[in-house]
Amino acid sequence: WMVENLKTTKYNDGTPIHNVTDNDEVMFLTTGAYCNYDNLESNAEIYGRLYNWYAVNTGKLAPAGWHVPTDDDWTILENYLIANGYNYDGTKDEDKIAKSLCAKTNWELSDEDGTPGAAPENNNSTGFTALPGGYRDGSDGYFGLIGEYGGWWSSTEDGGYYAHYRSLYYYRKDLNRNHNDKGNGFSVRLVRD
Repeated sequence: WMVENLKTTKYNDGTPIHNVTDNDEVMFLTTGAYCNYDNLESNAEIYGRLYNWYAVNTGKLAPAGWHVPTDDDWTILENYLIANGYNYDGTKDEDKIAKSLCAKTNWELSDEDGTPGAAPENNNSTGFTALPGGYRDGSDGYFGLIGEYGGWWSSTEDGGYYAHYRSLYYYRKDLNRNHNDKGNGFSVRLVRD
């Protein structure tokens, strides 16, 4: 797995990815696009860029030898970490791996033991270095939750309007699996073929 969020502004064939900054335009996109959180390049330098799933679905985000992880790739990672003692408390029976994935910096603080926001100096035992880059809502262009939340697309579709993704919250112990609207902007990690 790459140890940082994707930052590319071009597909692997050299074609520019559309940078959508206008909230009104976001609502109608069904083609690949990216943005920087709050449209600030400084956020992209730290957290990477946010991509809609249509950009993921082109199959052209990753360079040769890499790919956007499938839902199964994410599940393999999750199961491996649980089985190999990466839960914050060393147990091997349920998903409590958030701390092991999250960076030691940039997460909102939490009083809940075992969460990325509690004693963040103990985070990142896997070296995954997940950062809370927030998201962009595809229905209205709203940017939210930077510092509190990170969401990462999978390449796996879930019906006509949705695709699977994983997320981490500063106050939760697990790597959450869900589906979301394809027009939303989430981070992307790559995994080696």
